[in-house]
Amino acid sequence: MDLHHSPEDDAFRAEARSWLAAHVPRAPLPSLETREGFAAHRAWEAELAADRWSAVSWPTRYGGRDADLVRWLAFEEEYWSAGAPGRVSQNGISLLAPTLLDHGTEEQRARILPPMARGETVWAQAWSEPEAGSDLAALRSRAVRTAGGWLLTGQKTWSSRAAFADRAFGVFRSDPAAARPHDGLTYLMFCLSAPGVTVRPVGRLDGKPAFAEIFLDEVFVPDEDVIGEPGQGWRIAMSATGNERGLTLRSPGRFLAAAERLVRQWQAAGSPEGALRDRVADAVIGARAYQLFTWEAAARYAAGGRLGAESSLNKVFWSEYDIALHETALDLLGGEGEFADTEWAEGHVFALAGPIYAGTNEIQRDIVAEKLLGLPKGRR
Repeated sequence: MDLHHSPEDDAFRAEARSWLAAHVPRAPLPSLETREGFAAHRAWEAELAADRWSAVSWPTRYGGRDADLVRWLAFEEEYWSAGAPGRVSQNGISLLAPTLLDHGTEEQRARILPPMARGETVWAQAWSEPEAGSDLAALRSRAVRTAGGWLLTGQKTWSSRAAFADRAFGVFRSDPAAARPHDGLTYLMFCLSAPGVTVRPVGRLDGKPAFAEIFLDEVFVPDEDVIGEPGQGWRIAMSATGNERGLTLRSPGRFLAAAERLVRQWQAAGSPEGALRDRVADAVIGARAYQLFTWEAAARYAAGGRLGAESSLNKVFWSEYDIALHETALDLLGGEGEFADTEWAEGHVFALAGPIYAGTNEIQRDIVAEKLLGLPKGRR
């Protein structure tokens, strides 16, 4: 792995740092899991997009900067180091956009990506169902062919951002007679305000609706909102999960900034010795290790390699690291830390879901055992 950057890479990083220093809000925005906070974060997306910082890795014709993975990682480090707000458009930018760039049509990219970059259309992820979470192939929501499009019927659950989002993307069973459960699935986009759609928010431990259930009753979706070929939804969805687990969902810049904030928290608490000091040190070491692991993966990918099953290893690490880091911060704050409406408390509630979403850690460990270690198939 070559950690030497070109002068152009350094100039890109410096430009990002300068822009962020001038534009990051001085006061934290309200939680994006509230209607008020969602609107404030949507406005922040528009401000980012105005200078093409909302999706730096996209082609310039869609509002990006054509940045490669090295520059994307550099931007992420600068973004989180500057204390910038969380990204309300993350589902769209990190999951749907790469899918459209790989499998969508030019018409879909031109129609969907620019308003996504500006925060005008915020997307919810609608993959999981009541009996099909990590086992996505068990999904039962169906897409039935009709004149000019499809009729969607069924239930999606744990849909992030759905409480306040505009549109959603998901996989539906379009051929119930297919030979295997992975076959006969179709990837579609739909509007959350369309006739036949009911969105029911799901409150977290703190009561904020970070997720929602989506009920669909013969919701019409035109052919233009099918991604890829009908019946190929599984293959297309799996290409997106590699991005989600491997690089884009939790960039190392986010954890580096959190670890630095944890050190300041430890110092503010009087620099306690013993186990707490060791846990703070572990958090810093973990963030640095994750940074190097990700840079190595980016270098390999840039050289023509693939992310592969290492994405599962990555996902298990960052999801468990995130919980440990936030629990250390709350222990430093004392007994009232969990109940205060602070960045640490909200981050802790979100971190608890990490081992579940993006494919449970149990499933990821099975993938690591079978595909990286060559062990026999396990519980499935």
